[in-house]
Amino acid sequence: MEGGAQQNSLWEPPEQDGGPSERDAGEGPPEVKRSQPLFIHGSSRQLPQEEPRASSLPSIPNPFPELCSPSNSPILSSPALGQGPPREGTSHVVKVFGEDGACRSLEASAGTTARQLCETLVRRTRALHDHSWALVELHQHLALERCLEDHESVVEVQSSWAPGADSRFVFRKNFAKYELFKSNASLFPEVMVSSCLEANKSMAHSELIQNFLNSGSCPEVQGFLHLREAGRKVWKRFHFSLRRSGLYYSTKGTSKDPRHLQYFADLTESNIYYVTQGKKLYGTPTEFGFCIKPHKVRSGVKGLKLLCSEDEQSRSCWMAAFRLFKYGMQLYCNYQQAQARLSQPPWIGPTPLRSVSDNALVAMDFSGCTGRVIENPSEVLTAALEEAQAWRKKTTHRYSLPAACHSSPLSAAIHRTQPWFHGRISREDTQQLIGRQGLVDGVFLVRESQRNPKGFVLSLCHLQRIKHYLILPSEEEGRLYFTMDDGQTRFADLIQLVEFHQINRGILPCKLRHYCTCVAL
Repeated sequence: MEGGAQQNSLWEPPEQDGGPSERDAGEGPPEVKRSQPLFIHGSSRQLPQEEPRASSLPSIPNPFPELCSPSNSPILSSPALGQGPPREGTSHVVKVFGEDGACRSLEASAGTTARQLCETLVRRTRALHDHSWALVELHQHLALERCLEDHESVVEVQSSWAPGADSRFVFRKNFAKYELFKSNASLFPEVMVSSCLEANKSMAHSELIQNFLNSGSCPEVQGFLHLREAGRKVWKRFHFSLRRSGLYYSTKGTSKDPRHLQYFADLTESNIYYVTQGKKLYGTPTEFGFCIKPHKVRSGVKGLKLLCSEDEQSRSCWMAAFRLFKYGMQLYCNYQQAQARLSQPPWIGPTPLRSVSDNALVAMDFSGCTGRVIENPSEVLTAALEEAQAWRKKTTHRYSLPAACHSSPLSAAIHRTQPWFHGRISREDTQQLIGRQGLVDGVFLVRESQRNPKGFVLSLCHLQRIKHYLILPSEEEGRLYFTMDDGQTRFADLIQLVEFHQINRGILPCKLRHYCTCVAL
């Protein structure tokens, strides 16, 4: 037992050296010896004759006092058993999985947020630091997943899972997390916010949406959705309206009369999830399903409110509106903080979670005969910039090779070291990977072609659809080059092709903005 026992402890802490306690002075119960059970006067219905029996018990030492205290026992105080939210000041083990199935266990406090956990994983995996990394809550047995907001407590979310449920955290990219603050006009179509446009006829569509986002609110969204009846695999189409008071659907066409509006869900006491295998598990009419899961529903399909939209644009609009209605200004503050973090290098600033191995890393200078530890922060920053510049010169050295070396095996295989190259991945797996990391304009990857053994494929997302472009190698006068337009635009290797289309659109519908990548935990 520790010195400071909790109020709900069933055992008295050991007496401190230095004399008797205050209970010995005057009247009161006799002194309680170490590890002796205390009689709890907690119920007014207790029979008075039971008191002498409790005081007459012999003092039996307890070999495991910590197991009899719910406040100190890791079993009796487990949040998974419904004992309430996790206590502050205690550490919890959080398991995070990568997209390859590998798992890493982290120790986190009760107040650790999803953003802090992501920053720790970014440092440990040596990944590129940006705000697109996210922690995804995945319920595999229900085919549900959602991206945790930056301010959410990871331990609190984990404590809400049912014991033994097939639920986990997945660390991966999510480029669509803050896309609603960047391309809001396309995310909220005019037909779905028509009621707000009619009330503000003097304002343009994009200006109206931006005003709502800057104020931390969301316009009223309306549209048709497919609703699954409770306990049945029957889907019916209703006209839904999302308002400040909750989500409603009309029992009579598109009528907004209060007599025809049926209350459907309260967003403040629920979470919104994507349905990943809707047709297989729930028989959804389309592939664009989502689910409203109340907090009281811990496991099982019973209690889930399953919905389905007509297309991906409609589903993205509803999901973004749900997030804005639930979190409001907090969501916009998360976006501003993420933008502010991008303006400073990742090694500057506080590091909320650090491991023993991270603490052992120090900046070293090996320019002299012996190495020395760099203690000056400004000198550390200068050394890091010089090292980055040296690596940049090494990567650009390949472009200064003579013409006779352009067809060397190095230029033909150097793309395999790039994070955007995924090797021999199928077309279906490519679409699933890009869909998981966000259907945002400019998300891409490069893979080997399955039909052409010597070719490659550039898979690109545009307007929430994934398109595939064939890249063919060719030789002319002993030089190897790659092209996507029958030789009109030629590139020495795939890296040059990708870097060109990151600056110029070329034959593509948009520039290459974000590459899909998977890190090994």
